[in-house]
Amino acid sequence: MRSRQPLPRLWLMTDERLGDGLLDAVAHLPDGAGIVLRHYSLAEAARRALFGAVKRAARGPVLLAGPAEQALAWGADGSHGRHRDATTAPAHDSAGIRAAEAAGARLVFLSPVFATRSHPGAAVLGPEGFARLAAQTQLPVVALGGMNAQRAEGLSGAYGWAGIDAWLQDQKRKAVPT
Repeated sequence: MRSRQPLPRLWLMTDERLGDGLLDAVAHLPDGAGIVLRHYSLAEAARRALFGAVKRAARGPVLLAGPAEQALAWGADGSHGRHRDATTAPAHDSAGIRAAEAAGARLVFLSPVFATRSHPGAAVLGPEGFARLAAQTQLPVVALGGMNAQRAEGLSGAYGWAGIDAWLQDQKRKAVPT
């Protein structure tokens, strides 16, 4: 993504759990919402084909989880991960936030705010822990982990929110802000 472009406030984080519902979830995103394509378990050819399908269907920026060079080669709008020149980076604590800043990320996904199917049984930050950590950086902080529009309302320190399940068609009425 060009540094002049504003970063979206709403994001879809993809993973294999979305299955055949991925493109349906993309279709239900509001205009301008961002997508981070992960799908780490796919073979490179299959992952690249899926990336192409998502990129064609998207109405906002699509980032590729992985090295910035790979994201550039695939035509992504940026990269996501714990590497230098990533557009966005994940964090779960203060050290993760410092690492994102040091790597030059423009936005940090802070998780898990609430319990999530992505990481069953993981300790959660909760609204207070999220707010405390978000206050430790000047980067925009996107809430991730068990998020939807209702939970994002009033979440102190959140630039925006990201989800997986929240964007599935059967959840869209709960997820899409009105």
